[in-house]
Order: sequence, then C-alpha cells, then structure tokens
Amino acid sequence: MFHSILSMLDTVVSTMQTWLYIDVVQPFLFKVGLMGYDEDTYDALYWVIVGVLEVLVMYAILRPLEALRPAEKWPDRKGVRVDALYTWIVKLGILNLFFFFTFQPFFDSFQSWLRLHNISNIELDNLWPGVTSQPIVAFFIYLLVLDLAGYWYHRMEHRIGIWWELHAVHHSQQKMSLWTDDRNHLLDNILQAGFFAAVALVIGVQPSQFVVLLAITNLMQSVQHANIRVHFGWLGERLLVSPSFHRRHHAIGYGHEGTTYGCNFGVLFPWWDMLFRSVSWNRDIEPTGIRDQLPVADVPGRDYGDGFIAQHLLAFKRIGERIRSHRATRAPNSDSDAAAV
Repeated sequence: MFHSILSMLDTVVSTMQTWLYIDVVQPFLFKVGLMGYDEDTYDALYWVIVGVLEVLVMYAILRPLEALRPAEKWPDRKGVRVDALYTWIVKLGILNLFFFFTFQPFFDSFQSWLRLHNISNIELDNLWPGVTSQPIVAFFIYLLVLDLAGYWYHRMEHRIGIWWELHAVHHSQQKMSLWTDDRNHLLDNILQAGFFAAVALVIGVQPSQFVVLLAITNLMQSVQHANIRVHFGWLGERLLVSPSFHRRHHAIGYGHEGTTYGCNFGVLFPWWDMLFRSVSWNRDIEPTGIRDQLPVADVPGRDYGDGFIAQHLLAFKRIGERIRSHRATRAPNSDSDAAAV
C-alpha cells in the first residue's frame, strides 16, 4: 500500500514535470540558447514541483489553524513576510538536489572500491532480510537514521560559537509562524544540504526516496513552527515533535541557554532529546527569540536584521566580532608565554 501511494504521487508529479517541460521550459531554453542544460533542468523540475506542492499544502492547512487557534496574537504580521521568501528558496529543493547528485559519483566509486576489496557496504534495508527489506520498514529506518543525524547537527549548531551565529538567524524570529522553519542563513542551508545528502547516500537512500523523506521532514517542521496552540497529549508528545514541544526550543532563555546549550533539538522525534537528556516538557506559551535581543534599561537589544540581506550580513558581522574577541582573549596569554621564553 505504501509503495502504491508513493508510485501514484510520483506519477502525478512526473506528469506535471513532462507537461511543464515540453510546453514551458524547453521552448524557453531553446529561445535563450541554453539547450545544453535541458537534461539537468528536466531533472530539477521534479524537485521544484514537489516543493511548490509542499508549500501550497502547508499554507492551505496551517494558515487557517494559525488564524483559528493562535499561540500568540500579534498586532500585525510585520517581520513574518521575509520568512516566506526563505521558504520559497529552500522548499524548491535545488540545494538538496545539487548536493545529492554531485556526491553520487563519489559514493558510487567508493562503493566499487569496497566491493573490489571484499568490504561489506552499508545496507540498512538488509539488516533483517524479509523484514527491513520491506519498503515501508526500510523507509522508516532511513527516516530514523536521518532524524538522529539531524538531532546532532542541530545540537552542534547551538554548541559551536561560529555556527551558532549562522543559526541565530533562525532563532531571532520573535513571531514564529508556519514560514519560520526555513528561515536559515543560506550558508547554513548549504552546509545542511551537503551533510544530509552525504548521510543519505552512505545509508543507501535512493533519489526517489530522498525526495519523499525531505518532503515529509520539511512539512512536519513547518507544523512545529506554526503559530498554533496545539498539544499532542502525553503519548503523542513523546512520539512526534509538536508545536508546543518545539516552541520551548525557541523560548528566550531555554532554547539556547537551557540544558547543555538548549533543549528540544529533535527534528521529527523527541526520542533523541529523551535519550540524551536535553528534553523539556514545559507547555507554557513563552516569548520566542534570543535573550540579547531584549533591551536592558536604556540600552537597546541586539539587532539581528529585519530584511533578508541584513540578516545575512549581520550574521557575518557577528562571526567577525566573535573571532576578534577570541583572538583578543588569547593575546595576553601569548605575550606572557613569549616573555617567559
């Protein structure tokens, strides 16, 4: 049944892909003299269609819920609109597509080398022949492994200073909405796309499976960031990351400053937070953002930028300040060491 559903969805997207390519894209490429890229463009179109459909489904479901049952009520949606730009850039999947197919030849060569030297390859779907080889079981295994990788990727974003300055673009949003999930520095997006493409290839994920895995993960993360007052119940909260669970991760003073540099890092499943002791079950609706955004006395809070360009440039500025500060703290020690010598 699972395989049939995926096949049906693949057929629908492939039909749209062929129609758009023949009637729209190919004539355009011919007109501007770019027919040398026709094959790559045809492949990329599949990911673009999946991304557009994903955004439309996401908006149709989550936007009414935000209006009917908001976690926070805002006087206006200023500051939210820029996140929609991030969403359209990321959801089209071009970065993931690029890295997946760029890495594929290297991993094919590596796997050939392993076979030549009689070294077993990583085949997660053959761990238990007859069981893990079932499409839905293999798919869940891939999802589980990628989610574990995502947990540690996310946790390291908070733990490593320079990396945090990139991730801070995401956390600086004080009006979390269905668009917030994709609000990430583009450099961080590039690192993330390369990382997950590499992990997926290592564990044997096929291109068609990779598309579906990304679509499910992206849709669920949009739900988690939506401005909706939703709780999954005692059991549900421990099975899937809910909006209330993830909101705690964005809460000022907790998401980045709580247990071991933050809490609730889970992407899809809260199990990793439970296992590695970074979980917080607090359900209070708390302000989101970063502590240094808040004004202290007459001193205004730190500016993380309101627009797309400003947010990217200020992230690099913060990285520069962090590097200079680190060098300054080490300089006296270096001088004393030199004097001692």
